[in-house]
Amino acid sequence: MTTITSGADGATGPESGPAGPGADQIAATEAHSAHNYHPLPVVVASAEGAWMTDVAGRRYLDMLAGYSALNFGHANPRLIAAAKAQLDRVTLTSRAFHHDRFADFCTRLAELCGMEMVLPMNTGAEAVETAVKTARKWGYRVKGVPDGRAKIVVADGNFHGRTTTIISFSTDPEARADFGPYTPGFEVVPYGDLAALEAAVDDETVAVLLEPIQGEAGVLVPPPGYLAGVRRITAERGVLFVADEIQSGLGRTGRTFACEHEGVVPDMYVLGKALGGGVVPVSAVVSSREVLGVFRPGEHGSTFGGNPLACAVGLEVIAMLSTGEYQQRAAELGDHLHRELAVLAGDGSGAVAEVRGRGLWAGVDINPALGTGREISERLMARGVLAKDTHGSTIRLAPPLTISKEDLDWALEQLRTVLAG
Repeated sequence: MTTITSGADGATGPESGPAGPGADQIAATEAHSAHNYHPLPVVVASAEGAWMTDVAGRRYLDMLAGYSALNFGHANPRLIAAAKAQLDRVTLTSRAFHHDRFADFCTRLAELCGMEMVLPMNTGAEAVETAVKTARKWGYRVKGVPDGRAKIVVADGNFHGRTTTIISFSTDPEARADFGPYTPGFEVVPYGDLAALEAAVDDETVAVLLEPIQGEAGVLVPPPGYLAGVRRITAERGVLFVADEIQSGLGRTGRTFACEHEGVVPDMYVLGKALGGGVVPVSAVVSSREVLGVFRPGEHGSTFGGNPLACAVGLEVIAMLSTGEYQQRAAELGDHLHRELAVLAGDGSGAVAEVRGRGLWAGVDINPALGTGREISERLMARGVLAKDTHGSTIRLAPPLTISKEDLDWALEQLRTVLAG
């Protein structure tokens, strides 16, 4: 039997499983798609704003926002209009030729970041790979590190992507197992430990690569002063500070970049997800002329990187962020979200062990006695809320920045109900 619950706007969500709506599509997926993901048993057919509708017409409040790719909501009218207009003109030239959106995109993104140069790519992992290559090349050409000796310091618990090089410095066994041999040139130190980081930096270190907030690890916020300390150490030792703001950037934490919470400007931003507005994959490395100027034609590239459609959507994303409206919404609604979650964590029931996060982004550690994160996510889905688990009993909450306070409160009420049993 299917149980229907009503949302803040009268929306509904089912208690579903393999035999529920979309069962045939789920079965076909299981039969013909590699099992590299374990999605919740819901089949989405359409979406608008903060709401998604499944193949049976039942609606769910999206509290994940595509891991921050949908910061501006589903089918945002400005972004869809920008994409449609570009679709009628030209979608791809490759970088063999110039196109009329590329210069504006690079200029505006550099301005948003307070930087000088942009190297556009497609996916977040491609941008991280680009940052790694950039740092190494800068180390050899500018810093004078001996060829083949460049080292990059990273943090444990990191998630920077899934390529062979990136998983070589992951500490997640699921990400690494059976994918070796691994790429050398990385040293892993504890996240948030400045002393360990400083001890790891030596004359052959070219960069420190960090997430200002570790998303996949459970929305881990480093200790106060950590990012400022990283900036101090890297500046003193002539090392690049590379901030992976793929999830934390572009408004999610209440600032354009999470580094801003400590008044820090890194040497390089790695951007993705929300830069494409949930419409097309767009990523970029943004840095100074000294750093990105090390590349010469033929040394790095991407057929689709910086394509006209990506630039058109990206330009609209930049224009939306330039007003500060979305950052302010994330800050204000984020304060409300964390106040409510703090009440839930401190209500004496023991249902919530810990809450972390910043802005409209939270990691909620559930008492394992109540179920795994997956089980809690499935119970939320049954009540019309879509969230996702990570690392055992942790669930992540990251709704679109366009969500209304009423819908956010409704989602929190569903969480309270689920945790109350």
